[in-house]
Amino acid sequence: MAQSGTKQPQARLSGQVIVDELIRNMELGRLEMAYSILLPCVFSVYLHPGDHERLTPVQELIKEDAKRALNARVAEWNARTPRFRRGGAKKPHRTAQSDWWIEFFADSENAVPQGDVEIHSALNDSPQPGYRGVKTTLLAREPSVTAARVARDRESTRRQPDRVLAEIRYQDDSGPQVYFVTQDEISIGRGGENLWVDLPLYANEEVSREHVRVRRDAGSGGFVIEDQSRNGTWLNGHKLARGVEEKLPDRAEIGIAGVLKLSFEARR
Repeated sequence: MAQSGTKQPQARLSGQVIVDELIRNMELGRLEMAYSILLPCVFSVYLHPGDHERLTPVQELIKEDAKRALNARVAEWNARTPRFRRGGAKKPHRTAQSDWWIEFFADSENAVPQGDVEIHSALNDSPQPGYRGVKTTLLAREPSVTAARVARDRESTRRQPDRVLAEIRYQDDSGPQVYFVTQDEISIGRGGENLWVDLPLYANEEVSREHVRVRRDAGSGGFVIEDQSRNGTWLNGHKLARGVEEKLPDRAEIGIAGVLKLSFEARR
């Protein structure tokens, strides 16, 4: 989860601050791929109700200004010539959509102070399974976890994909969830700045950023599990050795750091 530095909130939140925070959020949310770098282009901006009401008449102007600033920053990155090139051409920065999507919301959870801003971003308006996105705040604080806050993150876990290899049921700080396993390998953990995981868990720091991996053998259809954590992973009550793959039964209970339990069920 991305957090801000030591900036203090403005006495009156300005459009310039919002634009600057959108650019910072985009920078933190970059996803490097083999041939390009994908940037977040969907932004949900949460404001204190007083700030939201005050800025409502000029929101469209702020959006227009922000889009120009985001385009300028991307153009700047793509125009740079790196000093050192390691094995090939520079990777271009790009977005999954042809235009930016920016929307303002009045915070109804009493989580955003006056003069502050909380921004949640995604790579696309059609979330990929397990993609957590990036959350930033102007103040150095932990963004709140509420049903409204995680709706975009969890949308994909509530959809029924065409190809489901297994499902994982659990309850974390965002409530009861179901994750559909649709690929041969997934990573599970809290995730965070510069660390993407397939199944993001909203939990305390007892859960590692990348806690455990689950892998499916395409030939046999069976699964294995591998602990990657500081505080341990349990399979049906048995603690796993860190960094060692173990067979994952078709039905199993996976304990995460003693604070969460995941119910795993393979589909044959």
